[in-house]
Amino acid sequence: MKKLKTALCTVLALCFIAAIAYSGYRIWLIQADYGEEARMHDAIMDYRPEPQPEQGNQKIIDLQAQYPDAVGWLTVPNTNIDYPFVQYTDNGYYLRRDMNGSHAAAGTLFMDCRCDKAFLSRNTILYGHHMKNGSMFGTLKSFGEKDFFEANRYGTVYLPGKTLTLEFFAYIIVDPSTESEIYNIDLSGGYFAYTKQSAKQYRDMDFTPEDRIVTLSTCAYEFDNARMVLLGKIT
Repeated sequence: MKKLKTALCTVLALCFIAAIAYSGYRIWLIQADYGEEARMHDAIMDYRPEPQPEQGNQKIIDLQAQYPDAVGWLTVPNTNIDYPFVQYTDNGYYLRRDMNGSHAAAGTLFMDCRCDKAFLSRNTILYGHHMKNGSMFGTLKSFGEKDFFEANRYGTVYLPGKTLTLEFFAYIIVDPSTESEIYNIDLSGGYFAYTKQSAKQYRDMDFTPEDRIVTLSTCAYEFDNARMVLLGKIT
């Protein structure tokens, strides 16, 4: 019996050590992923455009020359969102790839493959991961707070020949069963009624049939497969 107890204690101790080792390994992997994303972000900051819309954005042209899938650059003040974004024929391609096409847990911000690169679609959708360290679209959740939503009204999209101002009007936690409204490229059906009714934060604005919307989308954790979206009107 004594030997059995000793053996059992030994097994439990080994299991405990293995669990600690695995946890440490997982933490190391996460930190490595964060470090990888930070290094890539630092490398591309040389292409960050200057706010000179009358001259176009030469740095975006340079960015596209280096990274052929690049479309433009998105900046949202008072968040960590200050990144280029890409477009590919497959929406899954950049989920786990950096702009070089190499594996990267944080992925790259990307435009929905259905959308027009010049933002001529009625609804242009940009996706990014909700990283726990606040990178990528990790700080999008800040717009869920009323004070932050009210104080941070605008974002900017830089393209090769123009600069677009986004005026944010809604923050919503999306249920997969209602995705078709928010991710509707043509803004048909009950899009505007749905956004106003469902928004956690909302700002009344006038809309015309010519208006174009930009949707920033990332994962949320309120329920299974939830997503948070921030909607902005191109002004």
